[in-house]
Amino acid sequence: MDLDPLLLSRIQFGFVVSFHILFPAFTIGLSVYIALLEILHQVTKNDVWGRLSRFWIKIFGVSFGMGVVSGIVMSYQFGMNWSAFSAATGNVLGPLLTYEVLTAFFLEATFLGVLLLGRNKVPPTVFTLAAVMVALGTLASSFWILSANSWMHTPDGYELLDDGTFVVTSWWDAVFNPSFPYRLAHMVTAALLTTGFCVLAVSAWKIRRSEAVAESRTMMSMTLWLLLVLAPLQVFIGDLHGLNTLEHQPAKLAAMEGHFHTNTDEPMPLTLFGWPDMENAEMDWAVNIPYAGSLILTHSWDGTVAGLDQFPREDWPTVPYVFYSFRLMVGLGFLMVAMAVIGNVMRPGGRVYRSRAYLTAATWCLPIGFIAILAGWVTTEHGRQPWVVQDLMRTADGVTPSLTGGDVAYSFTLFILAYAIIFPVGIWFIRKLVIKGPPTEISPPPRQLVSGPGVPQAAGQGVTSARPRNATGTTGSTAQ
Repeated sequence: MDLDPLLLSRIQFGFVVSFHILFPAFTIGLSVYIALLEILHQVTKNDVWGRLSRFWIKIFGVSFGMGVVSGIVMSYQFGMNWSAFSAATGNVLGPLLTYEVLTAFFLEATFLGVLLLGRNKVPPTVFTLAAVMVALGTLASSFWILSANSWMHTPDGYELLDDGTFVVTSWWDAVFNPSFPYRLAHMVTAALLTTGFCVLAVSAWKIRRSEAVAESRTMMSMTLWLLLVLAPLQVFIGDLHGLNTLEHQPAKLAAMEGHFHTNTDEPMPLTLFGWPDMENAEMDWAVNIPYAGSLILTHSWDGTVAGLDQFPREDWPTVPYVFYSFRLMVGLGFLMVAMAVIGNVMRPGGRVYRSRAYLTAATWCLPIGFIAILAGWVTTEHGRQPWVVQDLMRTADGVTPSLTGGDVAYSFTLFILAYAIIFPVGIWFIRKLVIKGPPTEISPPPRQLVSGPGVPQAAGQGVTSARPRNATGTTGSTAQ
């Protein structure tokens, strides 16, 4: 049996990037959260913020390490599996990825050691600065990576030479290509939401177990406020991103909506569910909302939206993949909005901390951010197919010419074996840290006094000061 190197290379790349994207997304949001905790600790001098920061810094260190490992594998693939693509786009993407290393990775590497090991070795202000710099480094990394990836979707500021090589004519246009601002905002917000629901899940789980209750209530209270802002904001950004996709990648948008035929005679409905039949170019068993498609996509009741019938059949993406992944992403987005709103509605009187139903639901919401990110990645990347550079270079033309199916099968097997060892161990270690939980403030034991004839006692000696305790017997501030 002949192994197709193109198909195997695509599957391998999808496997590797699916693992890799989870850890940078988590560390982007977590670094921002840690920086915020350290700023609050520095300003308020309330040690509950410092205890929470110490807890999440350990998890950040493990996650950051796994992200670096998977990122190295990503770089390896460009040279081995996609050398034709690398040669053609190297003048554009090479400098962008180099800027990511020079600005973001070096910044993270400089201050990460201080963040992980320097709490009691440097002044508090320097430690807080290190936390902020690491957060800025992760954000800078996402800036350059999203710029490079967005250029592949909406290339700009380039000239295509006769030999098929891209050269830059305007770095400003290449970096700030048409889809970049929307994709950057969408991805960073997704990362913050992913981390937010991880923090919410951990705090809810700890409260259910009556462990570190004061610290967990603080985590939950803070996160619910953030989610109440971020979740609706992501819906708004997603709408803007969709309009940008309609303008610059209409075939992808048509696949996302399962829109096979251009609506020239009637308004476009919004298809909630159905089965895309690519062979007959029809949506079977469709559940539609009349007029809603035109209203959402064109902001008018009778707007016309190009269907897949406006594009050559060989340029269609695989519609079912894009159609269902997009609905999964959107559905989870609205679930996030609902969890944020319900949690804040239940905030008065502390009901949210006593509702076992909400705490259980919040615990089970831990993976929804990661699933939404993967669904969004499938939507945007598979929706671009069959192009590796939109409308300019096909994916089939980007694979290494001399690559065989056996070569890819061999490297893919090695990747699977390595990931099967590295990532379960990393996740197991993170689980151990979560089970241990954040450090709690424990009241010191009463002083052992020596009394007897001839032994004077100082005024007040022998009296143990009473301090309020929470449900677990620990002391500390309680979130309002």
